[in-house]
Amino acid sequence: MTGIPLIIAFIVAIVLMILLISKLKVHPFLAIMVVSLALALVAGIALKDIPGIIGAGFSGTFTSIGIVIILGAFIGTVLEKTGAALKLADMVIRLVGEKNPQLAIELMGWVVSIPVFCDSGFVILNPIRKALVKRTGVSSVAMTVCLSCGLYIAHVFIPPTPGPILAAQTLGAGENLLLVIGIGVLCSIFPLIAGLIFAKFIGKKIKSSDETGSDGEVVKTYEELKAEYGKLPGGLNALAPLVVPILLMALSSISSMAGWTGPVADLLTFLGTPVMALSVGTVLAIVQLFTAGKQKDFYNLTNDTLKTVGPILFVTAAGGVLGKVISSSDMVEFIKSHADALQAIGIFFPFLLAAILKTAQGSSTVAITTSAGIVAPMLSVLGFTTPIEIALVVMAIGAGAMTVSHANDSYFWVVTNFGGMKPEEGYKTQTMMTLIIGIAAMVEIFILSLIF
Repeated sequence: MTGIPLIIAFIVAIVLMILLISKLKVHPFLAIMVVSLALALVAGIALKDIPGIIGAGFSGTFTSIGIVIILGAFIGTVLEKTGAALKLADMVIRLVGEKNPQLAIELMGWVVSIPVFCDSGFVILNPIRKALVKRTGVSSVAMTVCLSCGLYIAHVFIPPTPGPILAAQTLGAGENLLLVIGIGVLCSIFPLIAGLIFAKFIGKKIKSSDETGSDGEVVKTYEELKAEYGKLPGGLNALAPLVVPILLMALSSISSMAGWTGPVADLLTFLGTPVMALSVGTVLAIVQLFTAGKQKDFYNLTNDTLKTVGPILFVTAAGGVLGKVISSSDMVEFIKSHADALQAIGIFFPFLLAAILKTAQGSSTVAITTSAGIVAPMLSVLGFTTPIEIALVVMAIGAGAMTVSHANDSYFWVVTNFGGMKPEEGYKTQTMMTLIIGIAAMVEIFILSLIF
């Protein structure tokens, strides 16, 4: 199957998956796997190839973010156990004030995601988000949406994140990366505002499990938690397991952008990979655990972490299977071959192309790089020739690549599960948020295109 019938089959598959999860209460892992297999059969993928595609999609997710999720979750568990997360929340509140925790976590995510993948960033910053919820009493869902929003915007807009830097190079703006970074910062304004407004709105409508106690955890006030810990860790001790991995990843990105070579550059590249950076953070977290005199809890904390992240990993990997099935079908090639039908709409062409590819296969980075490859030979036809116009095309592709995040996107499951939400709540929060901020970003990009 190919062409329009395949597009229709994809839409039907997504609707069926949502119904299975939300209405029939089928576990997301089973629902996604069943729908993925059915779509592979309907799409006409050779029977002998389907097992390999399913295996590649499943294992690919573990390869990319599996260990990162485990290590990040362990660091978060230690921060909570030692009281370091509450210390960090106190530091954030002193910096921005008690009235702006949503804005604080959104901007924190935005800054962190410039050198760090949004999946890793959410796992790293989630303990601070949870502690801020306890500290201020604001909606946990609103804080989850704000953190996810800030991380996602920088992820698709600002180099040295791989997607935008590869798009800039493909489109001929590789020598103007500083301009691309500046335009990326500028184009973040509208979506950051839109995401903040939506987060505050949806936070009043939906409650997560960590607010209601439906996850089996007794909901405690900030004062009760602080009394349990007694004296909290020092600021530097609390920051180290989070900040050091971020700095290592940032230094690796800087080294790559600057084209450094030699043993030092190799060391930075090694330590700056998410797995190694978070391994360093894990060692620092273990030191923090021993410093707090809680070494007897080491084994149980590790065991509890693995129990917690197991379901998240398997559901996320199932989403990887769906994305792999779609990318192995003729859908992406069909979209590529009919891209000329979208050329007449100018700056909205790269946006819609990336949005279609993102929604179809799940990965923002793949959507960005694929769209850039399609758009590159059309730049002169579309009338985009100056450096600033090309930079805006990079932004339009980035805006499309975050529209929308749903079940075939690993980030959707990271945010939904770590945010204590059910899948149907994830559609109302994460999916809707990415649609809103994608459109808001495109509105700003269109206005800037009229000015420049």
